[in-house]
Amino acid sequence: MPRFITGDQLGNLKSLQVSTADGPSELTQLHSAKSSVAALSIPSVASTSKLAAVAYADGSLSAFTIHDNDLQIAKQWKENRLKPDQIFVGLQSADRGIYSCTSNGALRLVPSDAEDSQPLLGSLPTRLNAWRLDSEQATFIYAGDEVEPSMWNTELAFKQTESSTAKRKRDALFPGEIWRAKNVQNDGLGLRQPVKITSLTFLSSPTTLLAGTQFGDVRRYDTRAARRPVSNWKDVGKAGGIKVEKGLANHEVFVSDHGSNLFALDTRNGRIVYSYKGLSGAVTSMAPSPSLLVSAALDRYCRMHTSFAPPLEAGKNQEHKGEVIEKVFMTSVPSVVAWDCVEAETPAPQPEAEDDDVWDGMENVKDSDDESRGKKRRRNAA
Repeated sequence: MPRFITGDQLGNLKSLQVSTADGPSELTQLHSAKSSVAALSIPSVASTSKLAAVAYADGSLSAFTIHDNDLQIAKQWKENRLKPDQIFVGLQSADRGIYSCTSNGALRLVPSDAEDSQPLLGSLPTRLNAWRLDSEQATFIYAGDEVEPSMWNTELAFKQTESSTAKRKRDALFPGEIWRAKNVQNDGLGLRQPVKITSLTFLSSPTTLLAGTQFGDVRRYDTRAARRPVSNWKDVGKAGGIKVEKGLANHEVFVSDHGSNLFALDTRNGRIVYSYKGLSGAVTSMAPSPSLLVSAALDRYCRMHTSFAPPLEAGKNQEHKGEVIEKVFMTSVPSVVAWDCVEAETPAPQPEAEDDDVWDGMENVKDSDDESRGKKRRRNAA
């Protein structure tokens, strides 16, 4: 069964080992810091990087490795451009190193190949709420308050040129910017709709994006087709502040809002496949794995949920419904949870060998009984 790493508002990093039997899952302390955990990134299975990364609210960051339940800090640094009223909106451990981005647009790459290598710095627009690096690490996306979703070339984002400070035309792309979304159509009264993107994620390819808004909407973009969203699913969230997290199955995404709502969404049609009941706090973070989904919530619980892929045919009902199978109480509000990308193998039972032993024992008893009966008959005959 999988293991997850959690971070909380007191600065603790803990290992959550999901139980393979009927017993409770195990929670183990890994590390403690003086500032709350703001972001956490575990390298994917396909990545050559072996370093995970954690960012704290005070601007400090660390790269570390985990062996069993032993955490080893490999590198530490600080983002000096982070202001007291700003936050980390993105963190990614990748092949080249560890990328981080703050709400005021401070982009940084700390290479992982050498101890003394210099970090690369970039500058993005401010008022950001979300930043994501694509799986191929060639592009990244960001969005925020009055900042439409935008896609950049990762390599060019760290190259400062003279044209980057030159006066630009309205709506012109920045150097290194590949694509920028356009606001949705005006409302029924002809009024411009505010731009408040709260979360972003890539979908099946680096050209398809999904965004959640403060107003409870979920929007799907295709950077090859148009600047406006190709789908705009209204009022998906009941309490606004949508968070989106791509699942591991095709067309699967997990969505939460500022209430206590958590559900699986089909990205082909924006339909809710199933929702999870019994949550009493808003979800702060979600971590999908091949066998289950783990969520962290403001009510100080980490919950383990069953998850099922959307139906093969869009619009069909899902036979299985997601359920909360276990919840683990945390001493502090968990701010982030991440799967460690390792699916532990469960030893398969061997009932056949046990059955053979039982039958062998029965055969031995039978042989003994036959022998005793034969002796008794011979004595009677005598």
